[in-house]
Amino acid sequence: MPKFFNIIYQKLADGRGKNLTYFFPFPDLQPLALIWIVVTGTLLGVRHLGWLQPLELNAFDLMVQLRPDPGPDPRLLIVEITERDIKAFKKWPLSDGVLAKAIAEIARLEPTAIGIDIIRDIPYEPGNAELATQLKNPKVFPITFLGNSKYDRVQPPPNIPDKRVGFNDVVLDPDGRVRRNLMYAPDGKTILTSFSMRLAFAYLDSKKIDSQITEKEEIEANQTVFSKLRPDSGGYQNINAQAYQVLLNYRSAENIAKSVTLTQVVERKVDPKLVKGKIVLIGVTAITVKDLFSTPYSATASGNRLMPGVLIHATATSQILSAVLNGKGLFWYWDEWQEILWIAVWSAVGGCLAWRLEKSLNLIGLAISAGGSLFGFTFFLFMQQGWIPLIPPAMALLITAGVAVTYKYEQSRQQQGIVMKLLGQQTSPAIANALWKERVHLLESGLLPGQKVTATIILTDLQGFSTICEKLPPEVVMSWLNEYLSAMAQEVQAHQGVINKFTGDGMLAVFGVPIPRATPEEIAEDARLAVSCALDISSRLPQMNQNWIDRGLPSAKMRVGIFTGSVMVGSLGGTTRLEYGVIGDSVNIASRLESCEKHRQEDTCRILIAEETLLHLADKFEVESWGSLPLRGREQKVNVYRILGRKKK
Repeated sequence: MPKFFNIIYQKLADGRGKNLTYFFPFPDLQPLALIWIVVTGTLLGVRHLGWLQPLELNAFDLMVQLRPDPGPDPRLLIVEITERDIKAFKKWPLSDGVLAKAIAEIARLEPTAIGIDIIRDIPYEPGNAELATQLKNPKVFPITFLGNSKYDRVQPPPNIPDKRVGFNDVVLDPDGRVRRNLMYAPDGKTILTSFSMRLAFAYLDSKKIDSQITEKEEIEANQTVFSKLRPDSGGYQNINAQAYQVLLNYRSAENIAKSVTLTQVVERKVDPKLVKGKIVLIGVTAITVKDLFSTPYSATASGNRLMPGVLIHATATSQILSAVLNGKGLFWYWDEWQEILWIAVWSAVGGCLAWRLEKSLNLIGLAISAGGSLFGFTFFLFMQQGWIPLIPPAMALLITAGVAVTYKYEQSRQQQGIVMKLLGQQTSPAIANALWKERVHLLESGLLPGQKVTATIILTDLQGFSTICEKLPPEVVMSWLNEYLSAMAQEVQAHQGVINKFTGDGMLAVFGVPIPRATPEEIAEDARLAVSCALDISSRLPQMNQNWIDRGLPSAKMRVGIFTGSVMVGSLGGTTRLEYGVIGDSVNIASRLESCEKHRQEDTCRILIAEETLLHLADKFEVESWGSLPLRGREQKVNVYRILGRKKK
């Protein structure tokens, strides 16, 4: 067997094999643990810096778009000021008189609250007096705008109590989209209330729903607490979460509530059932006015759809009502330690999949399944208003798996390079590849387990080698012998055999190991390859002899014994030295065939086989029967045949 095995076994025994892990597929989990720690730690650091936030927000938008549409909120009605309304009244901004008439008509139908999402800090005649009268209605809630400084601020209409004024500012995420609702904002020593909060709590007051401020200074109504948004809630990492913010739970893209146009209101063409007991919001939806904002619904296949501000306020109002009256609508989040654990777990999943699976198709399939499970679970919680990280665990899954695969591939490439270099010196490429593929079983526990196989054995010997050694210096003999053995090794490798050992001037080669050949066809193929190998060695010998004679070196004659039968193969030796052994009577018979009838050497290379090998040759070779001969050390005679050559086709 190749020196490779002896080298490996020796290193196993003396503990000096630095590359020992190359010969085991799972030597330990230290590399995997290191990969897991590095990838997870790096991702957590990148996430903490906020670099993954844009991707996480895009994932949030996708899940918002994938949710089923719950339909319009029956507690709201939106009065839209459309392009057709502006053209109908031939003026923008609309006059105070038109707006006053619309408020009066809506108030006549007995709504719970009327929200005016239109700036009215200065008069727009005609009709300012009429508008001032309508704004005195306690059900009417006008707006103010805070802006970023005192220069941006827009005052509400005069003489309106603060408790009926709400600011309509919207909070933009870093990518310019509206995903949050600012419920309260500080203004010096006072706290200002948002437009949506004014409308929602006017409705709740009509339902006799009490509210209070908790110890954490959070709003609680009907046992529903409006928890403040943290800078790192859900997929956020570095947002400005000052004041009192909650995450917006969009109802739908364009079906937040039923709507009518301003013209329909003024012309009294609105069904009273749409108004009575409802919250009515009046706002502009005309595109030319540009009261439009990006939302999670903006980036869709159908284009960049923008949402009018009045619809965003309607969304926020609907969310507050749903949270208090229906027990849903508010998002919840995990604590930071839970999110870290979540990411670490998926990183471990990716690493384990890559570490345990050898076949790339299996790994890809399971990685897709794992990724699908991750998204499915995250989306399921999202449907329950739970926003947990998606992008970091997905990246942890893929990156850890990718790094582990890359590590294993590089490790395998280095292993294979070493193994193939060692094996390739004494085996054929086919055998070397087979050994590499079966390395898990071959080197389990550092040993090749003993196994019984049917193989074909070749034993060779030189005639008169002792005389040659007597006449020539040792260095000349060694050089000459190496040329001879090298030629034999080349032929053995070319015929997919394995050289087990060189015995001075002889060689023991085996066909059918170390990968067991179990079928009759495979065993027969090994026998034919062995005989072909011997014939090819015989055909090379005359040319080699002539070359040696020309150089003043002795010529060679050799004998070959070939036998096919059962042998035991596996590790031999102790703790200080191990080698691959081939044991069995078949080896003895091959040896006896080689030395049988030494005087009958009619040509340069004599090849003898037994009947057990002849049975596998399928009449492909010319043979000469030598009859039943006694072999040294054996009681029973053996039918011996001499190989003359290949049969001509």
